[in-house]
Amino acid sequence: MQINRVLLTAVGCVLLAMVTIQTGASLAKQLFPLVGPEGTTALRLGFAAAVLWLVFRPWKALHQGRDWQSIIIYGLCLGGMNILFYLAIERIPLGIAVALEFTGPLALALFGSKRKSDLLWVALAIAGIFLLLPDLASAQGLDLTGALMALGAGACWAGYILFGTRTGKQASGGITVALGMTVAAIVLVPIGAVSQGLALITWEVLPLGLLVGVLSSALPYSLEMVALRNMPTQAFSVLMSLEPAIAALAGLVILSEQLTLLQWSAIGLVIIASIGSSFTPKKVIEMGGVTPYF
Repeated sequence: MQINRVLLTAVGCVLLAMVTIQTGASLAKQLFPLVGPEGTTALRLGFAAAVLWLVFRPWKALHQGRDWQSIIIYGLCLGGMNILFYLAIERIPLGIAVALEFTGPLALALFGSKRKSDLLWVALAIAGIFLLLPDLASAQGLDLTGALMALGAGACWAGYILFGTRTGKQASGGITVALGMTVAAIVLVPIGAVSQGLALITWEVLPLGLLVGVLSSALPYSLEMVALRNMPTQAFSVLMSLEPAIAALAGLVILSEQLTLLQWSAIGLVIIASIGSSFTPKKVIEMGGVTPYF
């Protein structure tokens, strides 16, 4: 009974973490008319870095020897993933963007696998992507630039995993993420500041920016750490595969983004492929399974 209660708590933490991440992304999209994707990225990364520094106090480990090159590349991947994702959801629905972004870690998980059964997951993922890609002959079709931005964010996610694994061996996950988020903020906050100017520091924008930073970073990270301590990593990965569906639901409820039956089916194919890949022996350890805070 006690084990079941602990497992249920862990599952609840994972689901709540995904809900908070996608709620944060939905709120971020509502900031676009005020400060654009560049300004929203600057606010999210700036506040997230500040919160993570207060929580994990990475300055205590700065004196230790580190592979700073890997940390910098990790931070650049983290920043690139965020700005490309926000540029994507400015143009396409949230659920579709998350499904396309999932192709990065999914490809990484299946890369180098020699099991014939994994070809099925590859085929399902490709089918899902094909169904989500825009019909260029239709004026009402999905925006091609937005789709490409989401795929680019997925490529950055793959880099985030690769270099996050290297840097994660040097310190705790919290310290690693705090340092990476700082690198991303140093690069992208000035870009957002130049792009949007004083609009970033209005009382209409700052509270929402702080809320996005907390919902997209500190809170889900803490929830996932609780979950990972109380459930197998494989079970965690399977649950996290539901992220595109939760993103689509968040887009529907918060942003009133309607998807077609075909688009829901495509998202389902990506989810099935992701679940299947969770049972594939990985060459890459995904920083304990922690998500990249969309």
